Amino acid sequence: MNDKLLSIKEFDVITSNESYAETEDNVRYLKERYFNELDDFIRNQESTDDEGNPLDFLRARTIKGIGNVIQAKNFVGLIQLESGYQIQILPKVDFGTNDTGKNTEEVFIDMLRSMKDFPGKVFSSANLRTESINLYEIFINMYLYQLSLLTRKGLKSAYISREDTLNVFKGKLLINRHLKENIGHAERFSLAYDEFNLNRPENRLIKSTLLKLQKISTSSNNLKSIRQQLIYFELVDPSWNYASDFDKVQIDRTTKDYEEILAWSKVFLMNKSFSTFSGDTKARALLFPMEKVYESFVSIHIVDVFEGDGYSVSTQDTGRYLLKEDNRNIFSLRPDIVIEDNNGNTIIMDTKWKRLYDSSQENYGISQQDMYQMYAYSKKYNANEVWVLYPRVNELENRIIEFRDEDTKIHIFFVDVSEIEKSIKELLRKIKA
Repeated sequence: MNDKLLSIKEFDVITSNESYAETEDNVRYLKERYFNELDDFIRNQESTDDEGNPLDFLRARTIKGIGNVIQAKNFVGLIQLESGYQIQILPKVDFGTNDTGKNTEEVFIDMLRSMKDFPGKVFSSANLRTESINLYEIFINMYLYQLSLLTRKGLKSAYISREDTLNVFKGKLLINRHLKENIGHAERFSLAYDEFNLNRPENRLIKSTLLKLQKISTSSNNLKSIRQQLIYFELVDPSWNYASDFDKVQIDRTTKDYEEILAWSKVFLMNKSFSTFSGDTKARALLFPMEKVYESFVSIHIVDVFEGDGYSVSTQDTGRYLLKEDNRNIFSLRPDIVIEDNNGNTIIMDTKWKRLYDSSQENYGISQQDMYQMYAYSKKYNANEVWVLYPRVNELENRIIEFRDEDTKIHIFFVDVSEIEKSIKELLRKIKA
């Protein structure tokens, strides 16, 4: 067991109160040193993207009877503090009665692979080496797998411009330098020439990534793979300026094999990911918005299953508006999924990453705002059926939840992300029934 890793779930609470040192529920204990380090991290960091700041993802507050706490929100991933301590935040996944053999980490990786900009789409969860898995080691493992595909094909060489003093003449004579440095040495020449070798920006960046991961990784399998891959880069210098070398990278038909691996290198070398932070410390975070991950995961499987059955599917549909002001359309509508059957009937689907609960008096936790949104979709798209897709909750496994008025029906469907294809086929069956 990794004693420098705390694994929690979305919305769990972290405390340094020792009274909770033995609990495994939604209140998790973290030693005061690391708790303070995490608290400093979320207060002092600035977001490097448009998603917001860390306080949107980790909430520092006080709970009566517990004290100061930090609560995870609906972002998942990994935070590595300056001390090296890691906090891993995983999605809450309810597994069905059928044992799929998958754990939460593997389901999460499957979900991440569905995202448009996520590097590693060719990686299968079957390739995971599950020794004391944590997310950072999984990402490193995925990088090394991707790199092995590249090195099997062979690294690309390129002509590199060089200037040097040689005993043989090649290239172009640097007259001023030659006269200055080689007076009295007729056997030497100051030259500018092109050399065909592996020392190109793409390979330098990969070598730098491997050297960095070698210092970070604690997985014996990953460290072994890193050493094996470094053999291919013995004649390559590490990059001394990441930004400059990334600017020099050009992906074309000759370097297409480098595209995925360099996307990973940017994550590791420059902390470029979906939600990354920078500040005065050496801490780093890779956090993913579960609402977007879930939407992407469900949408891509709905496209596969429904289009395979003859339906027309549009994701993130645009072009409809709620209202007008004079001749100007205002308040854009954008349902996650719009489906048309062969008879021209429209079905609206929207994904919501939210855990419902068994209380009809409280509308199962469904927000009134969401229902207003679904009703607007049904009217503007002339859709009699709207399906809202929530993640599976075991306590509501057999519950049928539907809301209706005279000409609109809103169905609640629970998606089992651990058996996604089976679940979406069940959704298709219900729609056709």
